[in-house]
Amino acid sequence: MTHVAIAAIETSSIAQGIVVADAMVKQSEVDVLEVSTLSPGRYWILIGGEVATVRSSHRRGVEVAADTLLDQLFIPQLHEGVMAALRGLVAANTDDAFGVIETLTAASAILAADVAVKAADVTLRDLRLANGIGGKGIVTLSGSVSAVQAGIAAGKVDAQKRGLLARSVVIPRLDPRLRDRLR
Repeated sequence: MTHVAIAAIETSSIAQGIVVADAMVKQSEVDVLEVSTLSPGRYWILIGGEVATVRSSHRRGVEVAADTLLDQLFIPQLHEGVMAALRGLVAANTDDAFGVIETLTAASAILAADVAVKAADVTLRDLRLANGIGGKGIVTLSGSVSAVQAGIAAGKVDAQKRGLLARSVVIPRLDPRLRDRLR
């Protein structure tokens, strides 16, 4: 199902995260896209639906999370490529350049991915969140060198402002042997 809007809450407490998730879904008619523990000891809630209901649930989630809130996002017009990348549904291609945005939270990675793909003619390759990567988020994208540079530059701005950017890189001509191994 395609969602017009998404919102996410990331908490420092697993127990409080479950309380937050319950409050969010009771607040408005939204779809629960993901609820899970994240390493190291965090809780993650991702919801989707219509803008007004998602906004209402997001506000409630932030309120209930209180001092356990690590990060959050609300995207009223989500780019269609974000959920495909998050689900691992993007086919391999032969684009010349490859870019990576590495963030310190899952929510900041989703926001970076959405901004990057809206700002430049790039393909969002992959979006990995937290588990198995120390709680970080990884966004990968491909396209022409100039497009990847523009996408990376735009995508990293919010995370950088909030101190949540770990690193960003652009590889102008990714070796084909490596490209076949990366999403």
